[in-house]
Amino acid sequence: MSRVLIVGAGLTGSLCAMLLKKEITAPLYLALWDKAGDIGGRMITASSPHNPKCTVDLGAQYITRSPHYAKEHKNFYKELLSHGILKPLSSPIEGMKGKEGDCNFVAPQGFSSIIKYYLEKSGAEVFLKRCVTHINLKDNKWQVSTDAGSAEQFDLVVLTMPAPQILGLQGDIENLISDHQRQQLSSVNYSSRYALGLFYEAGMKIDVPWSCRYISTNHCICFISIDNRKRNIESSECGPSLLVQSTVPFGIAHLEDSEEDVQKLITQQLELFLPGLPQPVAAKCQKWIYSQVTDSVENRPGQMTLHLKPFLVCGGDGFTHSNFDGCVASALSVMKVLKRYI
Repeated sequence: MSRVLIVGAGLTGSLCAMLLKKEITAPLYLALWDKAGDIGGRMITASSPHNPKCTVDLGAQYITRSPHYAKEHKNFYKELLSHGILKPLSSPIEGMKGKEGDCNFVAPQGFSSIIKYYLEKSGAEVFLKRCVTHINLKDNKWQVSTDAGSAEQFDLVVLTMPAPQILGLQGDIENLISDHQRQQLSSVNYSSRYALGLFYEAGMKIDVPWSCRYISTNHCICFISIDNRKRNIESSECGPSLLVQSTVPFGIAHLEDSEEDVQKLITQQLELFLPGLPQPVAAKCQKWIYSQVTDSVENRPGQMTLHLKPFLVCGGDGFTHSNFDGCVASALSVMKVLKRYI
């Protein structure tokens, strides 16, 4: 039985796991490791520590499907919609600039529910708080080590973390990446920003006529979402949840600041747009060093094969473009080369 490791519990990693289970008939042991404490990657959904039913999306806020991908990825959308994991966005988003034919979707249970769905279908054994640091060749297998000092061997490894983290790996992998591949990986650039999730008491109302609002006139805040309203969820069991995304210049300027200090700065600016907000019962400040891909690998190949025997391949939005369809395209590209190998 071949042992397969996927590194990264975001959309690309979970899709690769699901597609491996679906399309590979040979017996596989499938493991998925992520350095974070929860699944989701940049589609993470946070829960209030006081009420797990009260959630907020700290990464992706909605999915925009173009007419091209409505055809290209029809089956993926159809499956998620049929299971109620995705639903059309019905609430108004103030300041949204859409293109003709685009369709927007939200995830009623938060966007991490997509990752959870794919992982459950994959049957993969998921391990969180496992940060990969070294990849070495040993006995024609990959020996993958973590920052905790543990190591396991695998016949096949798929890396779906951001390109700078791939370049930061140590061991034999450093010599396996060609100069051209290193140059390509180094060319991938990301925006940086903060996301602040606020949770309020049951019965509290945020009296505004929109569910989400883009802001173009503030140095700190670029987007606000009344997250339960965006997802069309009203519950007497928990209060509203609110999401604030920072601008990229603010994120870059404050990358080295403490999350507590950043939270104070964002909250002060939030008061300008929603004056009189009560104190939240809980808050979660998320630093996104790698928020969205601004420059991907040239020609968007979807994947990068680093070694053939044993197989080592990279995927993720750094090889396509930074949205749902980009991750789907990358996972399909990874599967294409994996099927040829397996």
